[in-house]
Formats: sequence, C-alpha cells, structure tokens
Amino acid sequence: MFNTKKIFGLALSVSMLLGITACGSNNTETSTTNQTAQTETTKDSQTAEAPADKADDTKTEANTDDGKIHLTYWYAWKDKIGESKEELVKQFNESQDKIVVDAEYQGSYDELASKTQAAKAANNAPEIFEVEIANMYTMAKGGMIENLSPFVDDQVDIDDFNEGLMHEAYIDDNLYGLPFYRSTPIMYKNISMLKEAGLDPEGPRDWKEFKEYAEKLRDKDKSKYALTYQLDPWFLEAWVYSSDGFYAKDGKIGFDQEGTKAPARFLQELADEDLIKIALGEQAGETCRQDFVNQNSAFYFTSTANLTELMPLAKENGFDLDVSFVPGNKHYAVPTGGCNIVMISGLDKEKQDATWEFLKFMTATEQNVFASEYTGYLPTRYSSIESDKIKKLHEEIPQYKVAFDQLEYAEARPIAKGWPEMEKMLYEGVTNTTTQGADVDQIYDNLQKQAQSILSF
Repeated sequence: MFNTKKIFGLALSVSMLLGITACGSNNTETSTTNQTAQTETTKDSQTAEAPADKADDTKTEANTDDGKIHLTYWYAWKDKIGESKEELVKQFNESQDKIVVDAEYQGSYDELASKTQAAKAANNAPEIFEVEIANMYTMAKGGMIENLSPFVDDQVDIDDFNEGLMHEAYIDDNLYGLPFYRSTPIMYKNISMLKEAGLDPEGPRDWKEFKEYAEKLRDKDKSKYALTYQLDPWFLEAWVYSSDGFYAKDGKIGFDQEGTKAPARFLQELADEDLIKIALGEQAGETCRQDFVNQNSAFYFTSTANLTELMPLAKENGFDLDVSFVPGNKHYAVPTGGCNIVMISGLDKEKQDATWEFLKFMTATEQNVFASEYTGYLPTRYSSIESDKIKKLHEEIPQYKVAFDQLEYAEARPIAKGWPEMEKMLYEGVTNTTTQGADVDQIYDNLQKQAQSILSF
C-alpha cells in the first residue's frame, strides 16, 4: 500500500472559452440523465463559436414597469441539478421585494458559454451566469465577467469558502466568481459484486490493488468487467497527478515526463489483458453508466454530482453502492470540476448591486447546504460542513462526504493558453495507445512537440 501524499490547494485552471472544459467535453459533472449527451470521452463535440444572430434562448428584455430590478440568470444542466437551481431562485425572489430574477436553462457548460458569448456580442447577455472553472481565466481576461473584489462587504466571509475551491475564483489576485456547484471525480463501487468475488469492499486503493480486483472480477464467460472506462482527460488527470506527472504547469510542458506517461501505460496493460472495457464515441458516457447500473462493471468513474441519481438506481437494480477516492499510483490525487457563478461585465451600478445581492444569496451557507444535500455537489463553505444538516447527512449517508475529503488531494488543471486544442490531441493519443497498442513513448513524445508549438504561458 502506498503512503498518501497530502496536496495543498489548487491553482488557477486555464482553458479556452469554447474549448474543452474541466469535466470533459460536455462536462462530466452532469446528472446521470444528462450523461447521454456528454461525449466527455472524445473532445470531438466541441461547440463552435455561435454567431450572435443564431444564439437561441438569449435574454429578452424584462418588463420593469413594476418598479423592481429584473435580472436574468442562465444555468446549466437539468434534472435534480436544474431543479435545485430553480428552487434557489424562487427562494431568492420570495426573500425580498426589490429584485426579480428569471432563471433560464441553457444546456451544458459548453452550450452556456457559447450562448453567453454570442449574447454578449449582441448586447443581450444575462446579468448572471455560470462559468465552468476551466473557462474562468479566459472569461476574465476577455472582459466577459466583472471583477467582484470591489463588491465584497462585511456580509460575505470570503475566508469561509473552502480554500481549495477559491483558486479558480481569482485571476491576477482579483475575485471574478464565487464557488457554486463544484465537484470532483470519485469511484463508484458495486459492493455486492466485490463481496461475491471475495474482495475487500474498502478497496481498491491503488493501481496494484485495482489490477488484482480486475483480474478477479473478470468472469469466466467474459461478460463482466471491473470497469468500463472513458478516456476522458478529466479522469486521466487524477492518475497523471497521482504519478507525479503533469501536462502544463508553472510554465513547463510535461508530456515527456514518466509520471505523465504512466497512466497510458497502465491503461494499455489493462486493455491488452482484457481487464477493462474501453467506451468510445458520443455515447461513451452512457455506456459506462449503463454497464455499471446493469452490473456489467463493478466500478464507475464519474462526478460526485451523480451520487443522488445513482444511489436509487443501485437500489432498483438490487446492489449495494459505495464510493471512494479514485485509486492512486504513488499517492491519491484528483482534479476538481463544476462551476463558479459570475456577473456579466458592463452593468450599470443599480444592476451590479442587485446582481451582487443575488450572488451572495446563491452561495450563502444555507443555500449551499440545500444544493449539496439535494444534488451531491460539494459543500463549498466550511460553515456548510459544520451545519447540522450536512453533519447529519454525512452520518446517515457517508458517501456524500467522500468527495469533500478527497479535496485534500486536489491539484490544478493544466495552466496554459491553447490547452483545449492540446487536450483533443491528448485524447486521440491515449485512444491510440489504449485501443490500438501504439507505443506510449512515441505518442507522448509527439504530444510534447505539439504542445511546445500550441501551448503558451
């Protein structure tokens, strides 16, 4: 067993606005229902920049004859995630009589980003929207979102937000967003399958144990696997970081590092020995989910945000479900995902002040507790963790606490301009090494050369 290595903090996630986001191309941290549209494995379904005259669902002028300030809030994801956001907006509107917020669903994070950019160009953007954390740098540098530092007042204790989630909120030491619906990938486990195979339900904890489990879980008729796996860079990052590798960090490019290549070697080994199933194509996310729900795979790597969907599905399909950290190589490591909530730039002072009131409400402890309890997303505030509701929830359903505990081992996503384009090449490269048996050293050395011409710091 390896010794766990405590990793402090996260760093600023940098990615291009319409490129690949921190949770996969269509954002892994969706609800399970949304996963049919994810294609987070391939990075080949990136949303092209939408021209302003074709952006649908853009903001319409609100009727302000009632003397109230009307604001529009654009959000991502339906199902329980969307339901919780609509409920919070309803609570805000009922909590006071000066501001009215209209919530409008806009699809995935990629779709939301594309529509917001188009609406901004057409001077018809919403006052409030969500930004997937990998896009915060580009949004701020591009003048899309407002610097919130001047608005911070005594009513907001910024230090109460989990330190590990705040690095994505700051750009050049200025606050541009507040942590909202945040997540990490975790490993979901079919405990019934593990017990049937005589395996310790607490494992696997590292790669060595993972392979041992995979060998025992591969049944004689070859119908079941330990894992159906998406070659999504968001998941892959956890294994790269746990091997002391990196892609782009501190002005350096690391595709030629052994720690960066190690996960590709491990996946190739597992695939060559037919110990895992690789899911490819636009339905890869749904394939992984269905194999897990139908008990054709014992493990499932996906976001903590899917917990509230998967727990009842496990019960319906007759198996016990648990979750744990993503198994590490040298130590545990994990990237974060999810979104910050932001203010569009260029508002007049009246709307700025009204928007700030809404941002404070949506990220306050009570509202954060509700969202976490309802969806499985991380508690973003220390005060949320200390609340009676979250303490009770973690006691009754300890699976909710795993992702929060895993934050101790969180690391930064790649920090470089051009990363979305590079991530597409990474996906293609690891697909070739895993499914085609391509030489890992050759593929990753080529990636290093490509990165040197594409990435800039």
